[in-house]
Amino acid sequence: MSTQSVTAGERSTRVMVVDDHPMWRDAVARDLSESGFEVVATAGDGPQAVRRATAVVPDVLVLDLNLPGMPGVQVCKELVGTLPGLRVLVLSASGEHADVLEAVKSGATGYLLKSASTQELTEAVRSTAVGDPVFTPGLAGLVLGEYRRLASEPAPVAADEPKAPRLTERETEVLRLVAKGLSYKQIAERLVISHRTVQNHVQNTLGKLQLHNRVELVRYAIERGLDDA
Repeated sequence: MSTQSVTAGERSTRVMVVDDHPMWRDAVARDLSESGFEVVATAGDGPQAVRRATAVVPDVLVLDLNLPGMPGVQVCKELVGTLPGLRVLVLSASGEHADVLEAVKSGATGYLLKSASTQELTEAVRSTAVGDPVFTPGLAGLVLGEYRRLASEPAPVAADEPKAPRLTERETEVLRLVAKGLSYKQIAERLVISHRTVQNHVQNTLGKLQLHNRVELVRYAIERGLDDA
């Protein structure tokens, strides 16, 4: 496979690869390393993945779902819950809708099939690193549909639930575009602001709403009808 061009952004992106097939795991790690990413660790089973990721704290976890010892979705759920800045890109042989939806619900930022090319993988890791959702063509619509289904289910309301925090006009505008499925780059172009500013608005909104990831943020927005605004 050909080596991709290296950018300054990629040099600082720390990646960990988790797969139970040694040859595949080594090939993915090598391709990412040759493309300029810093591969900080690899793992071949679920428990090992949790231990090593907790120790090295990668920016992006490239994760297979079918792992011995602990399913990939459980690995994802545990690590996303303990490492707030972690992004997870699932790289799986399965295109089954149930697997895709389960991965997204566990906190994965994206889902790519193993049939993807090296260039597609490299671009997916780059996008995942900045929080943009990445899905193999045909799966993005499925995921958005699931967001809408989840949002249609009534959420439990605590008797002493505090009043919803106030978002700024710009935060609400960014949230509305996130709910419509736009990437951070597309939002930046639409609002004529920098990619970094979009990220900051999203992080501020997550903090105010006490949410943990983009999945929860999109659900919040759809529940309030912001995707139709």
